[in-house]
Amino acid sequence: MIRSLPRSKTYDFSFNCFIVLYFIFLFAPLVVTCVLAFNDSNFPSLPWQGFSLDWFVADGPDRVGLFHDDQNLRAIMTSFKTAFFVSILSVVVGTCASFLFEQEEFRFKGVLYFLMLAPLVIPGVILGISLLLAANTAGTYFDMNFGIDVELFRPSFWLVVVGQFSFITTFVTLVVSARLRKFDHSLEEAALNLGATQLGVIWHITLKFLRPAIIGAGAVAFLMSFENFNTTLFLVGSEPTLPINLYLQVRDGSTPVINAVSLLLIVGTSLMALANFYFTKRGE
Repeated sequence: MIRSLPRSKTYDFSFNCFIVLYFIFLFAPLVVTCVLAFNDSNFPSLPWQGFSLDWFVADGPDRVGLFHDDQNLRAIMTSFKTAFFVSILSVVVGTCASFLFEQEEFRFKGVLYFLMLAPLVIPGVILGISLLLAANTAGTYFDMNFGIDVELFRPSFWLVVVGQFSFITTFVTLVVSARLRKFDHSLEEAALNLGATQLGVIWHITLKFLRPAIIGAGAVAFLMSFENFNTTLFLVGSEPTLPINLYLQVRDGSTPVINAVSLLLIVGTSLMALANFYFTKRGE
């Protein structure tokens, strides 16, 4: 709609109602989940039974709060470790790939770029199954021919890292490449003419320009890895990540401790998003 044209009161009212209803639809489930984390009930649902912090701090025989729940704490730590390694690997490889795809003389760039985008359009379930079958096939081959049991080829922590890395790297590459296209390469040429080394130019000029995109892509990669479920479900071993652990608890029946976990995740991801926004704006 053209902004300069006059708008009727009916349009303004309908537009405002749509905005309000949209945000209610978006945030109401999150608000209910956060409120139920303090519900003095043994079930993670309404009705409201009174305010209680038991699902955070309780350590009794009847109730076990989140801070004393070893299973959920281990799952949170596993998710943090997985997201840390995935984000570091994705940022390093994705940044290098963005440099590669920006080279004009790079042969077969179109084909490889298409292959790089493939993991983003393939459903996570299919990707997880494919990685599991490929890993099992490779593990069987090494075991039968060389008598070597490679842990990476079995459902395990590192197979989850590799599986998530396979598609999160694509996202990092796209974000960094978009920033790299805005870079003025005459700055690199000027630095080289003044005697700087190629490595010094990349470190002090190019990467400094890319820093906001790298930080933002790394933060989003961390969050994507932390909350990933579809691919991780097929690759996880004896160390379940938090989404897998929550799924198992909901399937088998859980207490409101699951609401406490959700509240901490909402607060943590919101703070991380705000920090990412602040440092990105500061870098720009």
